[in-house]
Amino acid sequence: MKILSSNQVARKIKRLAIEICSNHLDDKEIYFAGINKKGVQFANIVGAELMKTSPITINFFSIKLDPGNPLNEQIEVSTDISALSGKKIILFDDVANTGRTIFYACKPFLDIIPERLEIAALVDRKHKLFPIQVDYVGLSLATTLHNNIEVIFNEDKTAEAYLS
Repeated sequence: MKILSSNQVARKIKRLAIEICSNHLDDKEIYFAGINKKGVQFANIVGAELMKTSPITINFFSIKLDPGNPLNEQIEVSTDISALSGKKIILFDDVANTGRTIFYACKPFLDIIPERLEIAALVDRKHKLFPIQVDYVGLSLATTLHNNIEVIFNEDKTAEAYLS
């Protein structure tokens, strides 16, 4: 079942960009970290929208981990983590399910002290098993643990979300 059409996602992306801009009005730069492929796609779309109206410089990087078993292999960060000390970082994921993927994606930041670390998710599910609070939410949804939410990112930079 479709829970977000491409038009609805586009509106949510615009709203998220406005929220981020208003929370970072005095900032000259910010770092967008996408978790795995879909988090990177989400960060890029929000970043493109934010750059339409804001002079903030956005630095993009990615975090790669195994969401099914985050301790199975080392977490890969596509930039020098020490260079992020004292920076403002927003971590992007398409869906915040139990909070486990986001929780482990924060692990590399324990080696530094960012000025601020925030979380953005297109869809935030309300049954967290880990202590994760999403700061920028496209859609907040109460589901059962048995439901699955999938965000499909299209080649034309649009996206849709489905509940099964």
